[in-house]
Amino acid sequence: MSHPSPLGIQLYSVRDDIGPADLKTTLKRLAAMGFTHAEPYRILDRTEQLGEVMAAAGLRATAAHANVTTADRDAYFDAATRLGLDTLIVPWTEPDVLSSRDGIAAVAAAINDAARRGADRGLRVGYHNHDFEFSQHVDGRPAYEILADSLDGEVVLEVDTFWASMGGADVFELIPRLGSRVRFLHVTNEPPDDDDPPPLGPSLTGRMAEVVALGAPVAAMPVVEVVVHAGDVLPVLERNAAFFLGLS
Repeated sequence: MSHPSPLGIQLYSVRDDIGPADLKTTLKRLAAMGFTHAEPYRILDRTEQLGEVMAAAGLRATAAHANVTTADRDAYFDAATRLGLDTLIVPWTEPDVLSSRDGIAAVAAAINDAARRGADRGLRVGYHNHDFEFSQHVDGRPAYEILADSLDGEVVLEVDTFWASMGGADVFELIPRLGSRVRFLHVTNEPPDDDDPPPLGPSLTGRMAEVVALGAPVAAMPVVEVVVHAGDVLPVLERNAAFFLGLS
């Protein structure tokens, strides 16, 4: 019996559709589209319900967004254990903090410490980028490059390909260079809107098959995330699911 290729959905994409009354229906719809994995966020909210509904929908979860550099670190570790996760990914750092070497060093130290403490619980820690890590430069280098160099090898990377390209990264060079540190790819196959600013890096439009192929040797799976959309996001996600599943 064949099994579908793993394809994740970052649940922030359906943030308006996973309230207490909608969670079950929405996750079932995502599974019906072909998504095999959910990547939750806000895992301290309704932890038990989230786990039960994901299981009932047939969605696995191995990673979640959770800022384990905060005072909620141990609570996140506990929730991850209850949900059966193996990876917690820091989803955001304030841009101003990454504007200096001291700030970057402090962020890296906090993530490294969380990774060591997570390892004691059987959990990995990772980092998810936006655009500013690449558009902000410190001593002539993108902040992301300095941060990545400062992270311990045990810290995994979730490369958000859309944001990296918008910030000026050449994703086609970045992913192979980071190699096995990349465990997850955030992807979207949506064309840019007419009023979107052009990416500072090479455009990914029409090239998502190449991006996924670059990540395939090391990344556990592509994870679809659609943050900005007009109207109902579910048809957008269904279109993306069909595209990415069609690459396998």
